[in-house]
Amino acid sequence: MEILSIAALLDTIGKLFSDEISIAVSNRKEYIYYRPSKRVDLKIKPGDPVKEGTMAYKAITQQQKVSEFINKDVLGTPYHGMVVPFHVEGKLEGSVTAIYPAYTEGKSVVTVKTQDGWIPVPFKEVNYIEVKNRKTHVFTDRFSGTHKNSLQEFEYLLPHEAFVRCHRSFIVNVHRIREIYPDTHSTFVLAMDDEVRIPVSQSYSSYFRKLLDF
Repeated sequence: MEILSIAALLDTIGKLFSDEISIAVSNRKEYIYYRPSKRVDLKIKPGDPVKEGTMAYKAITQQQKVSEFINKDVLGTPYHGMVVPFHVEGKLEGSVTAIYPAYTEGKSVVTVKTQDGWIPVPFKEVNYIEVKNRKTHVFTDRFSGTHKNSLQEFEYLLPHEAFVRCHRSFIVNVHRIREIYPDTHSTFVLAMDDEVRIPVSQSYSSYFRKLLDF
């Protein structure tokens, strides 16, 4: 089977999984295929080495299925996942990894930095989060402030049933959306409770629609 055909087959198989799961395939030394999801992207590229400490490395060296949490020190992003090594004619040839977002359990507030100090904000009071001027801004009804986390890190921290990434610069609290309007440039525009308008970009539109079921 040609490489292009294999990639097409893997893309098709990947569509059977949730939009929140990334898929990586490696041989014994390097990755040969990667399909990122909207919720977690480890920035793997074909040709990247299988790094020591990753689940793929453990599955290959131990020649057994591995399922565990990997902290962000290994690949720069925390994640959960499962890896299965595969064999061809009885010989170990590589691994297939399913990568899940690392939801943080036990937290219920975002501690926002303001001019006077820091304020813990319950998740439900966060309207939306925006990255602008290289800073992450958290907006509530009462005030706004900044946070050290990136939007990608907030995707792992915030409860996914309430917060949705809709743009490379925005995460929104779906309970604070008043209306959704079609838009020719950004696919959709969200009218929030506080009258702010937030775009849904083309790259996130299908994922956004699937999560909100419309």
